[in-house]
Amino acid sequence: MDLPAVLSREEWLVARKELLEQEKELTRVRDAVSAARRGLPMVPVEKEYVFEAPGGNPTLLDLFEGRRQLIVRHFMFSPEQEEGCPGCSMQADSVGHLSHIHARDTSFVMVARAPIAKIEAFRQRMGWDIPWVSSFGTDFNRDFHVTTDRGELPAVSAFLRDGDQVFHTNSIFDRGGEVTLNNYNYLEMTLLGRQEEGLEHPWDWWRLHDRYDAEGSTGPGQNWWNGEDKFSS
Repeated sequence: MDLPAVLSREEWLVARKELLEQEKELTRVRDAVSAARRGLPMVPVEKEYVFEAPGGNPTLLDLFEGRRQLIVRHFMFSPEQEEGCPGCSMQADSVGHLSHIHARDTSFVMVARAPIAKIEAFRQRMGWDIPWVSSFGTDFNRDFHVTTDRGELPAVSAFLRDGDQVFHTNSIFDRGGEVTLNNYNYLEMTLLGRQEEGLEHPWDWWRLHDRYDAEGSTGPGQNWWNGEDKFSS
């Protein structure tokens, strides 16, 4: 790549302040989009979904754990697969301590179609303590457009609880979920950025976090992506 010009600290500061104006405009646009997102209509969830979890079979309402809101990470991990999607795994690695989300009266859970035994084995291998349930044998994934005729799609959905009534308030798909990837957010601050130029697909460098040393991150990884979805960002 062509490296940028080398300038004095004073000249750099002038250029940095010019960029700051663009960043401020981006922040204002993001705030406006977030406000519009909160203004979306809600859809009542009429169907009762029962999931598999270690030691029980919680409903969608149970997953709120008494809190007002619920965030669901739709994890690409089908019954036929032995391990979860590297991209979804990167997002799980980015979640952090859930106490911060809980402090805003919101619960977080990951949902995949793989049977709970496979999920638990993979979760322990990855070292996650994030709540994770199986939607195996339910219509949940199909109803929320994350299992299609082409396979699994990555997404995040948000729900609101009003008493015992659950409402679906939002879902984001495809690149809309990049905001949850802290790795991307940090890399975007660097000169080299994501370093995805020349790759056939942006996800070709992704690996499960225990696979980088074994496989490297310069060649194509396993292709988990199934094409564009009608709700993709």
